[in-house]
Amino acid sequence: MQKSRCTVLSGWMGAASRFVRPVNVFPLVETIHHCSGCLRQGLVAYYRQGLVAYYRLPMLQVIRAVAIISCILMATNVSAAPARTPNGVVLARIRSVLRAQQDAWNRGDVDEFMNGYARSASTVFISEDSVRRGWETVRARYRQKYSDRAKMGTLSFSDIEINLLSSDAAVVLGRWRLERAKDRPHGRFTLIFRRLPEGWRIVHDHTSAAPP
Repeated sequence: MQKSRCTVLSGWMGAASRFVRPVNVFPLVETIHHCSGCLRQGLVAYYRQGLVAYYRLPMLQVIRAVAIISCILMATNVSAAPARTPNGVVLARIRSVLRAQQDAWNRGDVDEFMNGYARSASTVFISEDSVRRGWETVRARYRQKYSDRAKMGTLSFSDIEINLLSSDAAVVLGRWRLERAKDRPHGRFTLIFRRLPEGWRIVHDHTSAAPP
């Protein structure tokens, strides 16, 4: 096969007189196959009939660069990920809210009891056949129905079941009971807790009473 003449360029930029050296090689396609082993040596450009083909950096350098970039990205993702609170700690915090409510109720402190609810207009309280919305509305309901210590009695919660829905939401099932001089009303409740900036708070309360 007749050989043809082409020019091999090595280097990045500069005057042609400094970087161009004519050599005799095989035609373009055959030259590429013949010199394939040289592609690992560095950046090489083959010029023939007005066409320039650029080849990649050495494979070993590419692999190292990809590995370094991957490590940097993984480290960034890990450092940016929010710290997850252990489930045991979350359960303890929710139980603490319920315990604080129970203690506040038994002191006759409705306002402190209401601290267990989210101070939001979207807070929902369902009881009997009515739905009340908003923290202020729920507090007004408690104050009206339990206007003195005799009506408040002594509150106790039991059979508490906490199911975590996500890192910032939970459903709580349980029983409530009041010990009063003339009666002992009791029933069940379903609460939805959300983790807010001020801590875990009730955003939805569905409480029912058992028949007397």
